[in-house]
Amino acid sequence: MKERNTLTDMLLDTDVLVVGGGPAGLAAAIAARTKGFRVAVLEHDHPPIDKACGEGLLPAGIGALEELGIHLDIRHGWPFAGIRFVESRLSVEARLPERCGLGIRRMVLHQLLVNRAAESGVVMLWGADVDGLAPDGIWSGGRRVRARWIVGADGSNSRCRAWASIQASCRVRRFGFRRHFRVAPWTDCVEVHWSERCQAYVTPVGAEDVCVAVISRDPRIRFESLRTLFPQLEERLGAAASTAMRGGTTDTTALRRVTRGRIALVGEASGSVDALTGMGLSLAFRQAIALANALAAGELSFYQKSHRQLSRVPNLIGRGLLLMERNSRLRRLMLRAFAWEPALFSSLLAFHATAGSPHIAAPGTLPLTSAVPH
Repeated sequence: MKERNTLTDMLLDTDVLVVGGGPAGLAAAIAARTKGFRVAVLEHDHPPIDKACGEGLLPAGIGALEELGIHLDIRHGWPFAGIRFVESRLSVEARLPERCGLGIRRMVLHQLLVNRAAESGVVMLWGADVDGLAPDGIWSGGRRVRARWIVGADGSNSRCRAWASIQASCRVRRFGFRRHFRVAPWTDCVEVHWSERCQAYVTPVGAEDVCVAVISRDPRIRFESLRTLFPQLEERLGAAASTAMRGGTTDTTALRRVTRGRIALVGEASGSVDALTGMGLSLAFRQAIALANALAAGELSFYQKSHRQLSRVPNLIGRGLLLMERNSRLRRLMLRAFAWEPALFSSLLAFHATAGSPHIAAPGTLPLTSAVPH
């Protein structure tokens, strides 16, 4: 379907209007289309849209994308079979259950979602600003767009959330920076390197590419800090940076409610977990599916309940990882416990990786862990 770029090109009414065309918004739009709704997306930027993130997608997220009609394989990124924690000379790892995760460049993922939305019949308006809510829809560029439902998918600083008078509390704010390196992955795991001041996590995203994200409470830490904080990692990466540094914040936020009247929030607009969990996208995709089910039932209260249930495990894991980040003694005790009893780490990873997925073991196009290239 040809993309439309101005309000004059579209009908000025729709069933579902999604404000925000990032991964969460596009997933919500696709999910709503599968229920037969007319759907439009308004987004200020133009695709594909990039964002500083770790670019690792867990099995639960891959399963959610499959439900939306997007099937990932090695053409789109690079599979990983487990998670490895590293601090100084201590290293522990656990394998994902049943199937791989996938390291996938953010812009590749966004374009796949754009393509699927177009195939589904979603009307997408790029370069469109939303000026505010109208009694029966929204205002954009001085024109009114009528909508039965409005979905706020406009990120952690959501204007839709503010217009709906829904309050968010930020519990933890950290600062993240991402860069890609032209280096062949040296492991089939996502590596999380711990130090007293920050974490660096490395995700394979191609046969000759890795994504490195550095996260800290200190906004002054940059990639130049790798030499002193993670010398072994810095030696592996060398001077092979292939993209410029991109930064942003990673917040842990909570909302008491994610709906009000005709408005529902998804993705970071509806609350967020720290990027260290790697669960942000998986959570957003499952929220999108839950929201579509609630819209089909004509009752947003169903979504409020589903959202709370979907958020429990990510919030629990996020609190645990942030506790390890703040308490070095606890972190080392945990790492030693994982090294002493690998089954404990494996069980926790299985709990983590499959959170929110009703059928994680279902066959798909992404290879199982036994097929991951080394």
